[in-house]
Amino acid sequence: MSNAKNPHGRPLDLAHGRVDMTHGAGGRAMVQLVEQLFARAFANDWLERGNDGAVLPAPAPGERLVMSTDAHVVSPLFFPGGDIGCLAVHGTINDVAVMGARPLYLAASFILEEGFPLAELARIVGSMGAASREAGVPVVTGDTKVVEAGKGDGVFITTTGLGALPVGRDIGGANARVGDAVIVSGTIGDHGTAILSQRESLAFGTAIVSDTAALHDLIGQLLETVPGVRVLRDPTRGGLAATLNEIATQSGVGISLDEAAIPIHPQVAAACELLGLDPLNVANEGKVVVICAAAEADAALAALRAHPLGRASARIGEVIADARCFVQVHTAFGGRRMVDWLTGEQLPRIC
Repeated sequence: MSNAKNPHGRPLDLAHGRVDMTHGAGGRAMVQLVEQLFARAFANDWLERGNDGAVLPAPAPGERLVMSTDAHVVSPLFFPGGDIGCLAVHGTINDVAVMGARPLYLAASFILEEGFPLAELARIVGSMGAASREAGVPVVTGDTKVVEAGKGDGVFITTTGLGALPVGRDIGGANARVGDAVIVSGTIGDHGTAILSQRESLAFGTAIVSDTAALHDLIGQLLETVPGVRVLRDPTRGGLAATLNEIATQSGVGISLDEAAIPIHPQVAAACELLGLDPLNVANEGKVVVICAAAEADAALAALRAHPLGRASARIGEVIADARCFVQVHTAFGGRRMVDWLTGEQLPRIC
């Protein structure tokens, strides 16, 4: 996504224009697209230099680098509470943040389909720019490609994030210990249910809105209070169930959940029941799972609830000894059931 200056370029027709193959061919049309759309939305000193990469300041002494990358293919591109643009920013920031790192910079690559309306592209790119500025994590470099009509699906976005991790901080899926508390930072299933309700044109008494959000400030506040947090993970594809199964397997432990303690919006629960879905399998884009020592659970909850994104945080279970690495939930009816890995793809194209 070179940002070479082209003062003689005609203004893009953002109201009626469409992406065509020349927008990816490296010539005048591509420069116009980059300069008049992407560069304006993501404006910052590094991007404005117009190079093929960005030379960035090193992290502070005593910090290590963390990098993460993610591709975003959500359908529909616009959904209640967000769109593919802000989702691409939030998702990668969160992947860096759950490593315990401070997100610093983003790179973004776009695959555009010939014929895609420039008005919709401008809306998506504007949303990305707003999300990155709000998060304080700039998009400093990128790339744009165009494919023929029928060989894409409007727009796909890949974002890569770079962050700084303090020396000595060790947060990872293999760190859970027997007796630890399991916490989630808010209601589950909001994002996946919002996507599905939009696809199926479902109407509920109260709108179901995606929870997409950048979590680095919430996580930073948590780590200031409880620096000994063992595991952080954002429960995206596969939902809470897949995330906890992954952690249990990595750590060689079991996890026991209390169904009554898991926060779920009533409309999300109703939608999942209507559609035959388990909310534990439904994706989230603005929640974090926290595993910490039981003695630190109250302090962790207080830190999370003090932040706007963590007000509905709840302690939902504990880590137990189990060589089989099973995740189980104690139901509201006094029974117990397994929370297994999802088989197949319950909700495709949700992030």
